[in-house]
Amino acid sequence: MSFRSDFLAALPQLTPATFETAALRLFQYQAAHCPPYAAYLARLRRDPAAVSTLTDIPFLPIEFFKTHEVKTGPAAWEPQEIFLSSGTTLQQRSRHLVREPALYRDNAARIFEHYYGPLTGWTFLALLPSYLEQGQSSLVAMVADFARRSGQAQEAFFLHDHAALRRALAAAKQEGGRRVLLIGVSYALLDFAAECGPVPELQGLTVLETGGMKGRRREMIREELHQELQQAFGPAGIHSEYGMTELLSQAYSLGDGRFHATPPLRVLLRDPSDPFSVSLTRGDGAINVIDLANVDSCAFIETKDLARMHPDGSFEVLGRMDNSDVRGCNQLV
Repeated sequence: MSFRSDFLAALPQLTPATFETAALRLFQYQAAHCPPYAAYLARLRRDPAAVSTLTDIPFLPIEFFKTHEVKTGPAAWEPQEIFLSSGTTLQQRSRHLVREPALYRDNAARIFEHYYGPLTGWTFLALLPSYLEQGQSSLVAMVADFARRSGQAQEAFFLHDHAALRRALAAAKQEGGRRVLLIGVSYALLDFAAECGPVPELQGLTVLETGGMKGRRREMIREELHQELQQAFGPAGIHSEYGMTELLSQAYSLGDGRFHATPPLRVLLRDPSDPFSVSLTRGDGAINVIDLANVDSCAFIETKDLARMHPDGSFEVLGRMDNSDVRGCNQLV
C-alpha cells in the first residue's frame, strides 16, 4: 500500500491524540514529493529531517497557490477538478488542483456531520451569488454535495430572487422532520434580511454566514454583522464557516463566534511580523493552518488571517493582515 492510500485510509479515524504523529508523517512525505514546498524548504535551508514537532514545521505562504502548481505525489497526476478563490477582476485567484474530488466532498460531509448531525436531517438553501457567478468555487461544490446527500427535493441555490428563496424557506419549514440551514455570503444575507425584515419565514432557521462583502457593502466586524442579521432572523446565534479554496477541511462556529477545529484541521498562531515564530500557546497572532486532508497539495499553509486562540482550542478570526487580499472565506476586517 502506498503512503497516500495508507494515510487516507487512516484519516477518518484521526483523533487529537494522533494528530501530531500524522502531521509529521505527512510533512516528511510532502517535503520530499511536493516540488514547490521542497524548493521553499531548500531556500530556507531547512532540513526536513530536523523537524520533530509541529512548531518546527515551516508553513508554505498561501500566495504559492497563485503562482505555482502546488501538487504532491511521487508520480505525475492531472487534477480532476480545479477550485479557484473568490476575488475581484483585478486580483489573481488562487488555484487548488484537486486530484480526487470525492476526497474533498467526503471529508467536508464528515466534518459537517461532526458538528450538525446527519445530512439527511437538513434542507440546505444557499445565497452565494458571487461564488456562482465566478465559478469553480469549492464552497458551491460543497453545498451542492450536501444538498444531494440530504436527498432534498428543493433546489438549493438562489442567485438574486429573494421572493423565490422566501417561498422555499416557507415550504421547507412546513415540510417538517428536517432542520433548515440557510448558508450565504455576508452581503447577500444582509440584502435578503433588509428586503424581507423579520417575517415568519425567516424565523427558526439555522443561518450560517461565510463572510465576504465583495465590495458590495462596507466591511463589518463579526459582532456588528451578526447583530444586524439577528434583527431579521431572530435572536438565535448566527453560525459561521471558516474555510478557503486552498483547504479541503472546514471549521464551524455554532453561534458564539468561536470556531472549533475537527480532527483533520488545526490552527497554530505566529507573530504577524515573524512567519517562523509559531507557538502552541500564543493567544493572538496570524494563522498557520494544518489540514491533513490536503494530502495532494500542501497541508501546511501560512495564511494572512489574524486570530485569537482560547484555552479550549477554539479560535476567533479577527480579520486580515494589512495589504492582503480581501477574500470571501469568512474574513471580516
